This record gives sequence, structure tokens and C-alpha cells, in this order.
Amino acid sequence: MHLTLAPLKGFTEAPYRNAAAAFFTGFDAAMAPFVVTIQGRKYPNSHLKDLLPENNHGWPVIPQVLSNDAAGFVKLAARLCDLGYATINWNLGCPFPRVAKKARGSGLLPDPERIDRILDQVLSETTVRLSIKTRIGRFDVEEMEALLPVFNRYPLAELIIHPRTGIQMYAGEPDLATFANCLESSKNPVVYNGDINTVADFRTLADRYASVDRWMLGRGALADPFLPGAIKGLDIPHADKLDSIRRFHDRLFSAYSEILSGPSHLGDKMKGFWLYLSRSFEDGRKILKKIQKTRKTDHYADVVKRFFDNGPTWIN
Repeated sequence: MHLTLAPLKGFTEAPYRNAAAAFFTGFDAAMAPFVVTIQGRKYPNSHLKDLLPENNHGWPVIPQVLSNDAAGFVKLAARLCDLGYATINWNLGCPFPRVAKKARGSGLLPDPERIDRILDQVLSETTVRLSIKTRIGRFDVEEMEALLPVFNRYPLAELIIHPRTGIQMYAGEPDLATFANCLESSKNPVVYNGDINTVADFRTLADRYASVDRWMLGRGALADPFLPGAIKGLDIPHADKLDSIRRFHDRLFSAYSEILSGPSHLGDKMKGFWLYLSRSFEDGRKILKKIQKTRKTDHYADVVKRFFDNGPTWIN
């Protein structure tokens, strides 16, 4: 079984990946949030800071590219190869309107011919192994009927499928029947992605798709960083979990303190993580509300310290 951390922009950048890998087990790799191609320009280190080898010290990292420009994609792929990456991912799944309206991410899915042309150029002009992360369509699942034959024409490292359309965002139930159809029809290895929030969620899906041995976890792992390990059968005592979570938080807080300017940026970053992490604590809404009210770094640190000192109950 192979588990990959999903790319979540604003959350799973290098500081998070490094800190999480130091305290939690289960993930075999992490996919970095997307980097955008730049038309007609070189790719300086500042554009690829999150992917520089010296900034990554944990799980093996897979870069992700957001692009609808084959030439720019080829240049970026070559640059990533120079950094030592043999496999990269093409983001055809981002559902956010500001991305999709520019025919990027899931916004490119209604145009299989264009996807075909980009794949042909990228794979013929680079030596990179390419994976694809996709939705089952932008507007309708019927779009996948035209997309799968295109994907099948190329030797992809893997095809990661989130079984919702782009316009669904993260609402509604995942379309498991369409995922099953994709699994049956794909000539490339298929990865399941979406709504794995508990071990029970995983077991239900694993029982349904017995042939799938590659899985991607995102928000469920942000809420419960022990989830990947639990899926693989690791049982950790409650006291040890609290100690690991506290030390993980402190390392993450320290890492962001070094790179973010101003207390408001640091506070906002940490509040974002507590939106997920608080879900795994009994009375998590209370600590989240207290944290959201903090305005200064010292106040935030004091609230979190008192919370952990009081021995909160981890419910996962």
C-alpha cells in the first residue's frame, strides 16, 4: 500500500512537510502544492523555493505543475529535472474558479484535444515521468468518457482521481460509481483521492476497490496526522499522541516564524491549521474560537500552551 500526502495550497508546503515527517509515519511521499508555469521566462530559485532540495528534509516530494502552456511546461519540467526530480504531476483537478476560468486545473478538462496536444509535447520533449491529478470532469462526469482515451494513450506514472466534478468543489458525495468505471478503463495505475477522514473511511473504500493499492490523503491527514499510520496498522497511545502533536505544532510554529514577516501573517497561518487540527480534539470548537480571537503572537502562544498543559482529549 502506498500513501501520498495531497497538495493543499497554503498548507502542505515544505515547512509543514518537514515538520510532519519528523513526528508522524505512514506517508510514503508528499505531493507539493502546484507551481505555475511562466510564459517565456526562466525559472529562478525564488519561483521554486518550496521545491529546492535544501528546503525539503522529509518524505520524497513530487512537484506539481499548473499549466495550459506546453512550451512553458517543457521548460519547467526540464528545470525540475535539473533539481533532481524524476517524476512530476500535472494538476488537472484544481476546482477553484479563479484557476478554472483560466483553463487551468479542472478548467482544462472540457478540452481533451488540448490536453492531448500538451501531453504529446511534454512527453516527447522531456525525460520526465508524468502523473496526472484530475477530477472526473469540470461540469459533468460525461467529460471523463472523452478524457480517459487521451490519458490511456500515454504511459503515465499514475492517474490520481478525485471523484467529484470541478464545479462540485468539495461538496456533495463523491461519485464512486464513476471512479469504478475509470478504474476499470484506465491503462495507467489509478490512485484514489478524496474523503478519507478516518480508518473506517479507508477500509470501506479499500473493500470496494480491492485492486487499488495507491491512495492520496489530504484534509483528513491535516485533521489527524496519525491517520496514515493508523491505516497501516500503527497503534499509538493517547499520551504519546498528545506529546507528538504538541512538538509538531511547536516545530511548525518555529519554522513559520523564521520565514513569515509580521505577527499577523504568522497568526493567520497557524489559525488555518487549527481549522483542521481542532476537529481531532474533544471540545475542539472551544480552542479554535480562542485561537481565532488572538491578535498577537505572544497571546497565541500562551493560549496554545495552556491548552496543551491542561491535557486535552485527542479523539482519533
